[in-house]
Amino acid sequence: MPHDPGDEGSRPGLPALEETPLGPIVEALCASQNGLARRHHEGSCRQVLPSRDAVVAVVEDLRTVLFPGYFGVSDLTDETMRFAVGSTLERVRRSLGEQIKRGLCFACGHHPSLCPDCEPQAVSLTERFLSTLPEVRRLLATDVIAAYEGDPAAQSPDETVFCYPGVLAITNHRIAHELYRLGVPLIARIISEAAHSATGIDIHPGATIGERFFIDHGTGVVIGETSVIGANVRLYQGVTLGAKTFPKDAQGNPIKGILRHPIVADDVVVYAGATILGRVTIGAGSIIGGNVWLTRSVPPGSRISQAQSRDDLYDEGGGI
Repeated sequence: MPHDPGDEGSRPGLPALEETPLGPIVEALCASQNGLARRHHEGSCRQVLPSRDAVVAVVEDLRTVLFPGYFGVSDLTDETMRFAVGSTLERVRRSLGEQIKRGLCFACGHHPSLCPDCEPQAVSLTERFLSTLPEVRRLLATDVIAAYEGDPAAQSPDETVFCYPGVLAITNHRIAHELYRLGVPLIARIISEAAHSATGIDIHPGATIGERFFIDHGTGVVIGETSVIGANVRLYQGVTLGAKTFPKDAQGNPIKGILRHPIVADDVVVYAGATILGRVTIGAGSIIGGNVWLTRSVPPGSRISQAQSRDDLYDEGGGI
């Protein structure tokens, strides 16, 4: 009779493996969580965290609203489009409102059922967010055209909507940025990190980005929280708009909220692998070459290559 490796949990010729008792491992994991578990203690009301899956589902619903006919139902007419958009927005209103409420209650430390303030605040924030969607869609239309015009390989604007990671990432960002501005940072961060996971493009929801924005290829792009990007800016893969080392308070904790990321003016192109650090300004119409390391401002119309930036690498700790 042929030997079945599954009979012994091992390959032929090797001794059978004994199962490790799980009891001691379970006890060790549950006994000391180091703050990494959220427990419901009897007699107390635990906080209810936002659901990442629910937030991602909301974003996918919004994608069908912002690009009707591209995602979700495809055979839309003028009449069915109004119905599809309206019914989807009603679902978004309910689901997003619940997730915003959970995020607010998480911040204030109360259970949603016992928090008198978070429910009306969540309703107001949800309505205010929904009112921003026409402007979000206008901006995204300019981003799609920028992607089509900026990439000779693109056969149509439709292709950029369906296929381009940069368009997916900027769609998530424009949604997340509105929520961030409204004071819902946790939900916004979930949305931005979902795009990061899918595309390798990491845009903090706090970053301010103008119209006609295009990220070509995209993998490895990082855009920090306080970055300000003008109109008609193009970035290639591996670009970092980051911060230098930043000050700490008396207890040694990083000081939050300072302006620490670059300002990129209109009509700038930043080629692959470039790193721009600190609150510096890249003047309008500049071109930053591939793999440049830049920690100083440059005037409008600059052309910066590796050779030009090399001398600045360790100026006042800029390369550290």
